[in-house]
Formats: sequence, C-alpha cells, structure tokens
Amino acid sequence: MFLVGLSGGIASGKSTVVSILRELGCAVIDADVIAKQVVQLGTPAYSQIVCHFGDEVLLKSGELDREKLGAIIFSSPEKRSLLNSITHPSIHRAMLRQTIWYFCLGYRYVILDIPLLFESRNLTRYMKHTVLVYCDPQTQVERLIRRSGLSREEVLKRLAAQLPIDSKLPLADHVIDNSGDRESTRRQVLQLHARLESSLGYLPARIAAVTVAVGLVTLMWGLLRRLC
Repeated sequence: MFLVGLSGGIASGKSTVVSILRELGCAVIDADVIAKQVVQLGTPAYSQIVCHFGDEVLLKSGELDREKLGAIIFSSPEKRSLLNSITHPSIHRAMLRQTIWYFCLGYRYVILDIPLLFESRNLTRYMKHTVLVYCDPQTQVERLIRRSGLSREEVLKRLAAQLPIDSKLPLADHVIDNSGDRESTRRQVLQLHARLESSLGYLPARIAAVTVAVGLVTLMWGLLRRLC
C-alpha cells in the first residue's frame, strides 16, 4: 500500500474532488473531519485549547466556538502555531490508525486529505504521490466570499495563512485544475484514479507484510511442533 497526499487552497474545490474519489470507491481519510473529532468536548486537546485560549472560545453549550477560534488564529501566527501544536499529534495518531485499518482491508493506496500538506513539509516525505486541487487565485477569492459571507479583507487574511496556491503548483506530482465546471474536474479525477490504480507502488509494503506473516506462521508452527 502507498499513500497519496491530497491538498488545495481554501475554496479551491477539494471537497468536490474528494466526493468523486469516494464515488470511485477510494479510501479517503479526511484530516478536517478528524480535526473536529479530536477537539470535541472532554478530549485532551479540548482541555488544552480552553487552558490556553480561555472560555471566550466556547459556546454556551461548552463546545468550541470555531468561528471565534478561527478569527483568533488567522490573525495571529503565534496562536495558530500554538493551536497546531495542540491538535496535530492527536490528528496524526488518528490518521495512522485509519491508514492501518485500510491496509488490513487490502486497499492498494489511501488518500490523505490534508489541507496544509504543502505547508507541513514533514508530511510530504511519507507520500508516494501528492495531488494539488487548483483554481486560479481570483476564482478562489470570489468562491470563498460567496461561500463564507466574509468580507474581502477577512478572506484575504485567511488565504494569507496558507501558501499562495500558485506557489504550491511546483510542489505537487499531480494537479487537478478545478477552475472550470464539475465535468472537467471529474475527467481529471478519473485520469488520476486510473494512473494510481495501475501503479505498482503498493507491492513493497504488501510483500513486506506477507513476508512478516509467513515468518510468524513459520515461527508458530515450529513452536507447536516442539510442544507436541
């Protein structure tokens, strides 16, 4: 099995690409979903966030006020770094558990949907392939304004927290241009899927797993023979 890192800027259309991949039966691990799970009320990460950011980031229900927390971290690189240091270890452990599960189910590859893949350079070294969902910067800004209801100034501030999407282009092995319509995007995803399916990159890990399994069976068989 091998890993495929999928990323893109805010409002680049990554969710559209993920939905198509899921339709094709691909194993996709969504870092955003996990990020929400690891900060739920009562988790260790939740407690650390409240300790460092205070009760002002809580709703009346006691859950995190994501909009307020988002406004804080997007206006302060230091606080954004602090939040990442709290949440990333739990996120990475959860992603590893899911990856192992998919490996046991026999998937050839797993797609890790990581919004800040190219910002977190230490993760790219684990990826056999990296994929960038791209749209031109102007389209990205307009989409985010329509989707979020934020002002242009607020949108630009949030985009500034990520690498400019154009600067990610040379970092990716594959690029899906989502500037057009869904059908155009779908054709590109199908081409990518066919390329990944035909890859033999999964063989080394699978051979290693079989070798280990055979070794364990041989060892157990030898022990049983001695006992008998």
